[in-house]
Amino acid sequence: MRAPAPAFAADLNDATIDAARAAIPAGLVDAFAKVGEVQLHVHRDHLVPALSALRDTPGLEYQQLMEIAGVDYPSRPERFEVVYCLLSVTRNHRLHVHVAASEDTPVSSVTDLWPVAGWLEREVYDMFGVLFAGNRDLRRILTDYGFRGHPFRKDFPLTGHVEMRYSEEAKRVMYEPVSLAQDFRTFDFTSPWDGAEYVLPGDEKGALPQQKGAQTPVTADQIQKADASESKAKAPAASSEPYAKADAKSTAETGAGKSHPEGTPKPADPDVVPGKGGQNQ
Repeated sequence: MRAPAPAFAADLNDATIDAARAAIPAGLVDAFAKVGEVQLHVHRDHLVPALSALRDTPGLEYQQLMEIAGVDYPSRPERFEVVYCLLSVTRNHRLHVHVAASEDTPVSSVTDLWPVAGWLEREVYDMFGVLFAGNRDLRRILTDYGFRGHPFRKDFPLTGHVEMRYSEEAKRVMYEPVSLAQDFRTFDFTSPWDGAEYVLPGDEKGALPQQKGAQTPVTADQIQKADASESKAKAPAASSEPYAKADAKSTAETGAGKSHPEGTPKPADPDVVPGKGGQNQ
């Protein structure tokens, strides 16, 4: 019988923080547990030694690099934060390592520790513009070759700078500056990340009752059920109005075996006589 997987070591967060402080004596800015997970804030110059200690120190043993994420805080002097998500397979425990960076301060690459970091660092560079010193193939990975800017930065326009289309005249893909019809635009000169201060078309639908089973962010006490509100609605028209019946209260009114009130009588001597086999002869 195979041994069961180790339980998640959430109750060992304090011991993990103490072991991390001992393993990273220099360069550890802060260490704490938040929302049940350990966060280590490391100085940028000590990133590689810190991650090496977290991987190789007995009692920590974070063997796998699961993800590298970027975060943008425009109000900070170093606006970007690179987050390394590590997993210890033997301890079934995760932690996050945070490093601050700016547009002009590259972060040391960790491709020598985890080769998979090459792809993850390219993604952070493509989306946020964070540079990684030592990455041998730091190219864009998600956007197009001629893309300008970094989409996840909060100063990047949501419409982008250029738009791409296929030209039938030129028989090729063309890049042109974004052009939006002015009749459909409202210039409020506010940041699109802050949200509009007016009601956008379609927002009024949020006040309508939800359908049964529909997902909603409100609680069960606040939601207005779909069958709790009564609204005047016209009954659906019959498919063959004005000839179809509005209601059939019995099988006798379905038309089976009942002549139409405006129909002509059947002939007394029909031309077609049914034969013995049931077929018309």
